[in-house]
Amino acid sequence: MAHTALWLYSALTWAAQPLLLRKLRRRAVAEPGYGRAVGERFGRYARPIDSLMPPSSTDPLHSFVWIHAVSLGETRAAAILLAELRQQLPGMRLLLTHGTATGRAEGEKLLLPGDVQVWQPWDTRGAVRRFLRQFRPAIGILMETEVWPNLVAGCQQRGIPLVLANARFNATSLRKSQRLGALARPAYGGLTAVWAQTDADAERLQRMGAPVQGVFGNLKFDVVPDAAQRARGRAWRARSARPVVMLASSREGEEAMWLDVFKQNWHPALSQQASAAINSEANQGASPVQWLVVPRHPQRFAEVQQLLRSAGLTVSSRSQWADAPEPADVWLGDSLGEMVLYYGLADVAMLGGSFAPLGGQNLIEAIACGCPVVLGPHTFNFAEAATLACEQGVAHRVADIGQDAPRLAAARGLTQDFTLQHRGAARLTATAIRALLGIPATP
Repeated sequence: MAHTALWLYSALTWAAQPLLLRKLRRRAVAEPGYGRAVGERFGRYARPIDSLMPPSSTDPLHSFVWIHAVSLGETRAAAILLAELRQQLPGMRLLLTHGTATGRAEGEKLLLPGDVQVWQPWDTRGAVRRFLRQFRPAIGILMETEVWPNLVAGCQQRGIPLVLANARFNATSLRKSQRLGALARPAYGGLTAVWAQTDADAERLQRMGAPVQGVFGNLKFDVVPDAAQRARGRAWRARSARPVVMLASSREGEEAMWLDVFKQNWHPALSQQASAAINSEANQGASPVQWLVVPRHPQRFAEVQQLLRSAGLTVSSRSQWADAPEPADVWLGDSLGEMVLYYGLADVAMLGGSFAPLGGQNLIEAIACGCPVVLGPHTFNFAEAATLACEQGVAHRVADIGQDAPRLAAARGLTQDFTLQHRGAARLTATAIRALLGIPATP
């Protein structure tokens, strides 16, 4: 039955190639990155392998260490792991793959001379075969959730160890995978190793037959925020007479939710400073809070700006700032790679993706930057981290975007201890990868 399911799946992915091409063309209109090197999606490359690397040998580091990070969040997690891998495997050569344009743009920052970056192959037998034949990786490291049946089968056939790192697997993913059991179980069972973020993730993955070999925690706790960005953000914050509240990594629909509340003159007591600002500025017609909205996806920057202006708000965009934010009802974070700056600028962050039923974005980065977090009801992508953060007082959960979130004034002082308590996943994961490669520890 498993063989039949894989055959049918392979036939469907092969037949869907024209639809994929059409989708890429549509997306490239708004995000030109999707129109780049489209042939790589189908395992077709401009240069032969011999031009990319020296002849293979018994040393696995003469082959690529392949990391697949589908999108922006996974790429940022991969950056944390990669820094540790480069320490433990000096001279390693990176093969980095992605599925989204934002992931690929972020991944470019991680490349060193000799590294290679291409698109993830579409999961047909032919594309996977050409990809593996082209690059001959010593190991494949899938970040967080990306398990593809033909990719797993292709690595098994070639004897390439394929692992799932920083693995998360929520209850919804389990139910979907169980419905596709004849296809999903061999895929998860065909992995060489899985290292889960939490015990709950590990238990669910084991129910799908995955070879869970450890619960290492979340790599994102090991992030070291850019000190210069954070300092710049704090300096800008010091110039604001009002507390700065950030709608962080907002997703489609959430800005409209926020606007509905804003129009009703909602002035939440997010901190003691905010309460004082309400008393001093309410009679002047000014919002007691300086709002900062940072959309999750860059293709929505212009859309969100238009939404805010259509509501009658003045907007100052980061792309137009010179030495500091300009006065406006709302500051718009329309840049990539500056989340640390934005968290440094904010007194508190309302977590995008958690007010719409999308599972929430990365609250760990905000807390690592010393910024307390207000969470909506939907945080299944970071369920354990969200629970721990609320228990330890660095986050507060609300039922909806219009509910006040008190008691966050003192939370900033707790953020550093919270982050330090949960670090270590990068070292554990890199050590396990090195062991799979058969490379002894450095004395």
